[in-house]
Amino acid sequence: MISTLTGRHYVAGQWRTPTGPTFSSTNPGRLSETIGTFPLGTNADADEAVAAARAAFPAWRRNSRIRRAELFDNLAQLVKRETDNLAHLMARECGKVVTECRAEVIEGLHMIQYVFGTGRMPIGDVLSSEIAEKDTFMRRKPWGVAAVITPWNFPFAVPLWMLGPSLVEGNTVVFKPSEDTPAIGQRIVELFVEAGFPPGVINLVHGEGEAGEALVRNPGVNCVLFTGSYHVGKRIAEISAGLHDRIVASETGSKSAVIVAEDAKLDLAVTAGIISAFKTSGQRCVSAGRILVHEKLIDAYAKKLVAVAKRLKIGDPLDANNFTGPVINKAAMEKVERYNALAKEEGAEILLHGTRLQSPGTAVPGLSDGCFLSPHIYRIQHGPRVRCIREEVFGPHLALIPFKDNEEAVRIYNDTDYGLSLAIITESYRTMRYFRDECEYGMGYVNLPCIGAEVHLPFGGVKKSGNGHPSAAGLIEAVTHKTAWTVNHAEEVKMAQGLTTDVK
Repeated sequence: MISTLTGRHYVAGQWRTPTGPTFSSTNPGRLSETIGTFPLGTNADADEAVAAARAAFPAWRRNSRIRRAELFDNLAQLVKRETDNLAHLMARECGKVVTECRAEVIEGLHMIQYVFGTGRMPIGDVLSSEIAEKDTFMRRKPWGVAAVITPWNFPFAVPLWMLGPSLVEGNTVVFKPSEDTPAIGQRIVELFVEAGFPPGVINLVHGEGEAGEALVRNPGVNCVLFTGSYHVGKRIAEISAGLHDRIVASETGSKSAVIVAEDAKLDLAVTAGIISAFKTSGQRCVSAGRILVHEKLIDAYAKKLVAVAKRLKIGDPLDANNFTGPVINKAAMEKVERYNALAKEEGAEILLHGTRLQSPGTAVPGLSDGCFLSPHIYRIQHGPRVRCIREEVFGPHLALIPFKDNEEAVRIYNDTDYGLSLAIITESYRTMRYFRDECEYGMGYVNLPCIGAEVHLPFGGVKKSGNGHPSAAGLIEAVTHKTAWTVNHAEEVKMAQGLTTDVK
């Protein structure tokens, strides 16, 4: 019998036992299993956390950047110690297979190691002045308080993409994890506390929309760092528009794709397509909802892809032999099924019907109350009013779309409101370069799946996928601002541009 966790807010260095309304986190692979019960954060909880972060900011900012970074070395050792426990908890709470969860913990560890390494790296530039007696510098300074609002599908790595750069640069933070994965969010903060981060530097508020909106509305928050849906990201931008010193960095969904060129290696293309579309049950923001295939290859490609998809092992996320686990909850399951039906309504040829695996006769052993869906694959022509190939589904739902030439493939790829991730399968460097330059995306891969981010690269997109402030290594541009610093070493004043210094 696994004990149920008790959730708590963490504010100003104090763990707070919940006294008001609570909510539960459940295992999506076994809905009868409760992971823990957590406090439902209020406006007051959010405001207290922001006040604590503001109070801690001056001392944290004045601390040596190297000393701040050294705390991340402490944190790295704790994550190494807890890797298997973190992966097990994550598998239970968000439904990813435990091997994938372990990889995510390692990705989070890589972010911690990256920001530790930046502690002794330059944080500005030395520039030349027009005046020989002057030295000029560009220096970075932290904004202040960052609100970090994160999704359930990467409940360990994505928070660290945001928390790491924010804190090492001297900001303080209030962290609100997804209400679907509060247990792993709380465990992250527990490790920060054990690593020695001072009171108020990192604060935790659990909850749903009310707590998140209260953080965004609080004028004491200088940065909002968000990954989630476009609609929530748009709401954050609207609220923040009235605050002149507010920075918003958001990553907000996709309709990512793999493009299989005429000269593609078929086996490589199938492997890349399967991983892109169905790893994490298609619930990565970079998951491929579309595979664009040259018309000369599409029949062979479709046959082989469907054959592989039929063999995928779907089941208990704690079983490392499974390829993927459940979708996150019943609402997600119902959404995927609506889009499966929509594809047929819009004229798709269904190649593989996606079904609920807990249906009579096809139940996953021991997991009859889980949110398990098998892959849904269909072939469809691109057209101007086809919704299923333009809108984000966030599940095991995949369209195969034929194209005649590279120019048409670019038009099809770009014909969505999103632009996050792209993979090209080709043996031609000219073809690769053409797609690299003509497609609208934030992350591109060649002869790889369209998933597989690394922390030292920026993670973000264009159009409805992001607002130009990528997370991971790219986040430094959002959590700091540049300052100019000029020093005169002469005993008289000399001005740039030949400006006179005559004060008579």
